[in-house]
Amino acid sequence: MYLYKNWRYTVSAPWFHPLLLLIWLIIGIGLRLANLTGKPPWTDEFSTLVFSLGNSFLAVPLDQAIAPDILLQPLQPQATANIQDVWTHLSQETNHPPLYFFLAHLWMQLFPTPGGLVSLWGARSLAAILGAASIPAIYVLGWLTFRSRLVSHLAAAMMTVSPFGIFLAQEARHYTLAILWVIASFACLVIATHHIKNHTQLPIYLVFSWIGINALGIATHYFFALTLFAEAFVVVFLAWYQWTQPNKKNNFPDIFIFSTIWQRIYIVAAGTFVAGLVWLPVFLQNSYGSKLTEWIQQPRVGIAWISPIFQALAAWLTMLYLLPVESPQLGIVIASGVAMLIFLVWALPILIRGFKVQLQQPENGFITQVVAGLVVGAIALFFIFTYFLGIDLTRGARYNFVYFPAVMILLGASLAVCWRNDSMGKWGITGKKAVILIWFMGFFSAVTVVSNLGYQKYYRPDLFVQVIQQTSQVPVLIANTQITHVHIGEMMGIAREFKMKNSPSPSPLFLLAHQDQDPNTSTTSLEKTLKELPRPLDLWLVNFHAPIAEEAKNCAPDTQSLPAINGYSYKIYHCT
Repeated sequence: MYLYKNWRYTVSAPWFHPLLLLIWLIIGIGLRLANLTGKPPWTDEFSTLVFSLGNSFLAVPLDQAIAPDILLQPLQPQATANIQDVWTHLSQETNHPPLYFFLAHLWMQLFPTPGGLVSLWGARSLAAILGAASIPAIYVLGWLTFRSRLVSHLAAAMMTVSPFGIFLAQEARHYTLAILWVIASFACLVIATHHIKNHTQLPIYLVFSWIGINALGIATHYFFALTLFAEAFVVVFLAWYQWTQPNKKNNFPDIFIFSTIWQRIYIVAAGTFVAGLVWLPVFLQNSYGSKLTEWIQQPRVGIAWISPIFQALAAWLTMLYLLPVESPQLGIVIASGVAMLIFLVWALPILIRGFKVQLQQPENGFITQVVAGLVVGAIALFFIFTYFLGIDLTRGARYNFVYFPAVMILLGASLAVCWRNDSMGKWGITGKKAVILIWFMGFFSAVTVVSNLGYQKYYRPDLFVQVIQQTSQVPVLIANTQITHVHIGEMMGIAREFKMKNSPSPSPLFLLAHQDQDPNTSTTSLEKTLKELPRPLDLWLVNFHAPIAEEAKNCAPDTQSLPAINGYSYKIYHCT
């Protein structure tokens, strides 16, 4: 009894909740900064690095053999580069809005340049810190939504260790900033929901704050528009809810024409529409946009018709947990898969039960429907784009940032029900122990991502360089077909690894064989370059999607059994 009273006193102390939130924040920062440069950058991160510096990929020479230092020049900070340069190159060469790149430009100036190249730790640390900021942000959103410190803390605790959140936070990309805008926009919607339910007028500060937040979200990532469409779905639900209430004052015309509440909702919608419309000309004039998104617009044949379902399920699971399923040891992969399945069978009924209880509670049922509506609306949009518009958004797990915070809030609400439950039925453990077990599963999952055993990088130039150094004892030419700056980034990863290793052996030469409509242009470029280079020479065709040049056919193909490397499909020819 004494311990119970002492605990009650501690929880009610004014310092307890800020201290507990600080603990979540410290753990979250630690996880997001751990092993931050242990994983090599991949093509999307090179895009962030180059454009944030105010540099351009167009400066890289094509159709000629170049040294690694020339290929890496866009990664060298220029003292004269400014925000205007960032915008100029970004708007001409890629399909992203500029806000995050502006922030990264200023941030990366604070860090030294190892080997004359931009600091990878500096670039990734911005995303990591913004990712950690989502922990107190989700706490506030949980409080605004459920008015419960327990829900707030559990949502913050799960955000702290979410492997999906860790994955996004350890990449030099704009997703963690976008998540903060998603949280802020959801917070405005939640406040508006309370006003609509209570038939009170939306404060004017909320109207303009909501518009400003949505404008910043669109200026960070165009897919933030999916968040806005999900919110629109919920607003329609709120209108229907108010229309069906027995209060005669809230009939159909009052809702949509005369009500001051809805007039201010219209202002938010109109202001947000204008904020998005200003980016439309920029998006449409970009000739690179369609080429950069071809990977999610591939034709769907056979099993590809159902793969989006499994891709979506995998992304949802990793918001909660992910064990080392990408370990190089097969035994660990199998054990991890079995453990994840067992955990899912155990945890899913607990989470579903908590969700149902929240739906049935008079004080929380309505707002639970609102948050669930955000998730359902966003997921529906993903599948509409995938199956009806031919744009498979499920292929990019990172795009789920548009509703990830809503999932964390529902998770916190469900776990709060579990926490208050003294018994979990047939499992024979208390609700508190179940919540602690779920959190530790998330923690081990976070460590999995930090260790690159889950959500592995799409490209592994570090492993590929090892294969090159073990295989070739003569000068090397690495040839790649180049269409967009993505393919330049593929080669930059290799060049950067050679530079970081400071290997005594000669550095390779690189050929970016440009390809537009006719693949034979890359073949011609390779033919010309091979004729100019002395022998002996090892030719490495890496992600080379064009006919093999005749000059290469005069070389002996390598017959060794070499390992497959993430992101790099290769063939070797020994030219002697």
